[in-house]
Amino acid sequence: MQRIPQGDLKTKRSPIFVTGGTGYIGKRLVRLLLNRGFQVLVLVRPGSEGKVPQGAEVVVGDPFNAGELKALIPPDSVFVQLLGVAHPGPSKKQAFYDIDLRSVKASALAASQAGVLHFIYLSVAMEPSGIMKDYQTVRTQGEAYIEALRLPHTFIRPWYVLGPGHWWPVLFWPVYQLLKWIPFTSRKANAFDWVRLDQMLKALVEAVENQNPGSTIIEVSQMKTF
Repeated sequence: MQRIPQGDLKTKRSPIFVTGGTGYIGKRLVRLLLNRGFQVLVLVRPGSEGKVPQGAEVVVGDPFNAGELKALIPPDSVFVQLLGVAHPGPSKKQAFYDIDLRSVKASALAASQAGVLHFIYLSVAMEPSGIMKDYQTVRTQGEAYIEALRLPHTFIRPWYVLGPGHWWPVLFWPVYQLLKWIPFTSRKANAFDWVRLDQMLKALVEAVENQNPGSTIIEVSQMKTF
């Protein structure tokens, strides 16, 4: 359990503590926050230190151990929970419980005990979906746990994020547009609409920079305006 300084830190406003900061969205978010003058700390498991973007502070620890995490989180920081199973799909049900749910519970408990100012949770669209119901169930339980701790929070609820290596849904764009216009399917089509990677990142930065002292939820429709 250690902190490894990496580069010069630009301390401005609250420090930002990130889990999942070496992933597809996480790396890009960390770089954006560094460029905006934030001090960013990225939690990693031993052996992943080299994956953290240059300029962030590497924090080595166990993402499933709330007691260990509490000691690593700076007071009055903003916590961003991005850790989760990569490329979620119906076949990964058990991993959602073993990784996603365990980690968010440990993170939220540690954040609550450390006195963070705001907890940002990358959740998922909650319109019922048969194919991804287990993923939604886990994210719903994660949200409920955060709320039970009375943490000031923002829940960000995308469905699919378009970006490098993740463009295949564009093939179905004409079908999506048609489904949005059919009354029987319009609600689900809009709820399960995709957002671009830049919109997803802007939503996260917005949550970091404009913390509501209570509860905020950013749905797909709002993300598409960023």
